[in-house]
Amino acid sequence: MEYASPRQDNVSTLYHSTLTRLEHDLLGDKDVPSRAYYGVQTLRARENFNISGMLLNFYPLIIKGLMMVKKAAALANYELGSMEQKTTEAITQACDEINHGMLHNHFIVDMIQGGAGTSVNMNANEVIANRALEILGYEKGDYKHCHPNNHVNLSQSTNDAYPTAVKIALMMGNQELVLGLKKLIAVLEEKAFEFRNIIKMGRTQLQDAVPMTLGQSFRAFATTLKNDINQLNGTSDLFLQVNMGGTAIGTGINADPAYSGRVISHLRDITGFDIHLATDLIEATHDTGSFVMYSSALKRLAVKLSKISNDLRLLSSGPRTGLNEINLPPMQPGSSIMPGKVNPVIPEVVNQIAFKVTGNDLTVTMAAEAGQLELNVMEPIIVESLFESIEMLKNGMSTLGERCIAGITANPEVCRGYVDSSIGLVTALNPHLGYEVSTSLASEALASGRGIGELVLEKKLLTAQELEAILDPENMIR
Repeated sequence: MEYASPRQDNVSTLYHSTLTRLEHDLLGDKDVPSRAYYGVQTLRARENFNISGMLLNFYPLIIKGLMMVKKAAALANYELGSMEQKTTEAITQACDEINHGMLHNHFIVDMIQGGAGTSVNMNANEVIANRALEILGYEKGDYKHCHPNNHVNLSQSTNDAYPTAVKIALMMGNQELVLGLKKLIAVLEEKAFEFRNIIKMGRTQLQDAVPMTLGQSFRAFATTLKNDINQLNGTSDLFLQVNMGGTAIGTGINADPAYSGRVISHLRDITGFDIHLATDLIEATHDTGSFVMYSSALKRLAVKLSKISNDLRLLSSGPRTGLNEINLPPMQPGSSIMPGKVNPVIPEVVNQIAFKVTGNDLTVTMAAEAGQLELNVMEPIIVESLFESIEMLKNGMSTLGERCIAGITANPEVCRGYVDSSIGLVTALNPHLGYEVSTSLASEALASGRGIGELVLEKKLLTAQELEAILDPENMIR
């Protein structure tokens, strides 16, 4: 059974509830809303890190990743005799329920936080523990029967559970991203086929070059994005290596020596991913290189999408005083003062997404560099940046494909007219007349406004039949 996530405004209702229960931690006692499944440590994080307004429940995949890690840990601990059966069953049931969408509105910590992800980890531990207590027949907060640290976090540290959960979430997120990318590619390929016979002028440095088809332009867009599928999948494979069982710094303190093998086996079964244990857990605990590599792949995709959007804006510019080779579907009035104006708003928003993703990549790079000694405490900003980039790219590609590219139409007469009047056709004469003669023809045509063909025939450089064959645009594009 799947559960719909409650509305986000329920967070405020829970947080400001007048009925409370008393909980305590290292810093002392604190009242927690009685209806809340989170506990005292989550509440402190909520108060300490009111930073971005981007809450953990904005990214359900991270919550799912956490639930998979906590379930695998509980099963491994039970097999090793470290946890009772009834407690294990309650924890795994709670993880399954949350994994299907239940209680997501109780994951309330800000994505940007100090503590290397401890607040995220404890938010998960407390929600699982309190739901498990309900399953066992106890009141929320009655932690002697199921404790966030002693049971849910058993054999773990934030420093292995949090990055492992994030990596699992990123692999799931990458699958969604690649699916969206493939849909966009399919739309571009449909346009490539539709425009396959429309002759247009190719351009380099915004100057006339040689003829091509409009279909070839769209085919090139599809091809360049296809190349990114392997790049995204290849870099996301780096997330398959995890440090579960390394606990605090990779030495495995407080974990059974057999725990790593057991928990990895359960993670494979639960996630369906070929997860394996890092060969050096100390290195794996402080290394963030896989995040840097994947962020770079996201930036590469964003840059390509932005370049495509730039081209669409240029090709549709005008319509009377620009290139006007294609028409973008009108999505909204373009001006509050100029009647009749329609702007390329969809490519524009994709451009802006690319700027944000590029900035996020720089953030990931700086955060990775800032790691010190046995742990990189900047992982929360890395995680927030990566998931924001994935979400924006997914939404941007869907919007670009469905609300722009699918509705593009061509202006074949405009495209052909540019070809017929372009001095770029002289490039085709170069093998027949030589570079110097061709240059002279181009200069004269540009100065006089006369056509290349007209000048060639006037100067008797070629026969009419020879010229027609050489300057046939259809021949030049094949």
